[in-house]
Amino acid sequence: MSRRLQLLLLLSAPLALLAALPVLYPRLAVSARDLEYVVRFDLPTADAPVNLPRVDGPADASRPLVVIDPGHGGFDPGAGQGDLREKTVALQVALAIREKLLAAGGIRVALTRDTDRFIALADRPDIARRLNADLFLSIHADSAESDGARGASVYVLSERGSSEAAERFAARENQSGKVNGVTLTQTSQDVGAILLDLSQRGAQQGSSQFAGLILREMQDGGLGLHHDQIETAALAVLKAPDIPSVLFETGYINNPDDARFLGSHQGQQQLAEAAARAVRAWFARRAGA
Repeated sequence: MSRRLQLLLLLSAPLALLAALPVLYPRLAVSARDLEYVVRFDLPTADAPVNLPRVDGPADASRPLVVIDPGHGGFDPGAGQGDLREKTVALQVALAIREKLLAAGGIRVALTRDTDRFIALADRPDIARRLNADLFLSIHADSAESDGARGASVYVLSERGSSEAAERFAARENQSGKVNGVTLTQTSQDVGAILLDLSQRGAQQGSSQFAGLILREMQDGGLGLHHDQIETAALAVLKAPDIPSVLFETGYINNPDDARFLGSHQGQQQLAEAAARAVRAWFARRAGA
């Protein structure tokens, strides 16, 4: 047998095997109809409402409801220092607040997120509205250009920030609703319109009262404050027009001392206890107790 014929037989053997496969194993054959098969699934649009979280606590719907909002989450880590991330601190403190409120009883609690996932800014207060919440508390951890800044702060909504620093903070936080500069959701109401509406002034008053209680509980607990007064800023997450809403900055995560405190179980428990006491005191005042 010539060398050329041997080479031809060697090359044709795999081709012959491939040609015989459909006959020997019909299931391996792919028809034109099979190639038309497409798997499709729908992704939610950016403006689609998120599912409502569960409500823990008394089954009685007349009991007061607080919605706790751990800031950031998912691909949005927030501020950070080393391995410590704002989204993690916020979630751990929020979970601790829920645990303390449920242990004391009498108050229903819902979290906008109880895992590490992203929620758009506009959806956070919207969850509180759809649940008919009585109070909204957003948990964060601040950062600053200098690592000398430290201590907790409490913010309520205003048309303009109470200081240039507050305005810069508002601008940074409001970017959390964007990915690569593309807006995921947009607020539908102007802050000025919120403040001008008389029906919303009660919510603003309630926000200030609740913020004052947080400051009081922080001071009574010997916890450090960056400012011993209520701060105001045009924060998108506080734009619930009819629900008292407060943003609790638990400390400066880029400050070494604050970072150690925020990352520790003891520090998170102390912050949670102060916030939980403030929530209970606010509802007690509202009930006239």
